[in-house]
Amino acid sequence: MRNAALVLGLIGGLWAMLVGFFVYGYIEFVDWFGEIPDLARQVEDPALFRTVAILSPMLAIAGAAMARARALWGGVLMLVAAGGLYHAFGFGVFTIFPIAFCGLAGILALAAGRPDEEKAHF
Repeated sequence: MRNAALVLGLIGGLWAMLVGFFVYGYIEFVDWFGEIPDLARQVEDPALFRTVAILSPMLAIAGAAMARARALWGGVLMLVAAGGLYHAFGFGVFTIFPIAFCGLAGILALAAGRPDEEKAHF
């Protein structure tokens, strides 16, 4: 389960990075050239979109990297990344796979049966 969480989280993080590049680029394009009626309008909260475009891929990839050694922490990071993507960008044609992969990877990491170490997680 930990290996599946690692692979799915990494794929989801890379897809989220691709989405983040385009979202950040779109916001900068509209800031630079201004709104184009019926074609390009600025988003309601550009700061939220920029923040999520940067943080969600980082959280997903970091969570995937932690999935083998610290499954609890990695799973939480991947679920936070999936939640951030869903909150900011919604569930659309370009966000289906990053949200689904990060969410499934987070669930698999949390469901990994054996504890990470003999001591408590925190």
